[in-house]
Amino acid sequence: MITCFIRYEIDPFRVDAFEEYARNWGQAIPRCGADLIGYFAPHEGSATTAYGLYNIENLAAYEAYCARLRDDPLGRSNYEFAKRERFILHEDRMFLRLASTPHAPLMKP
Repeated sequence: MITCFIRYEIDPFRVDAFEEYARNWGQAIPRCGADLIGYFAPHEGSATTAYGLYNIENLAAYEAYCARLRDDPLGRSNYEFAKRERFILHEDRMFLRLASTPHAPLMKP
């Protein structure tokens, strides 16, 4: 399993547009085969940084998922929405693998 970690630089005056974009991916991403962890919009601190995270089996599964997403009506319209509205200024995408094992919460003494 790998995690796709997306860092967005967004227009600080268009957070509402990014949130609409995120809600749309909330429907399209799971339907097209990835396990969405979530999209995160600025709340406090930086007003220009947002994130998206989802898990997928491997890079081959990612390629098939991308093809399905391009063919998905909501996925296609969401790409067009972002392109038309230009609220995403920059996007970085990386793939990570879990390096730690799950752990129990710390117990207070």
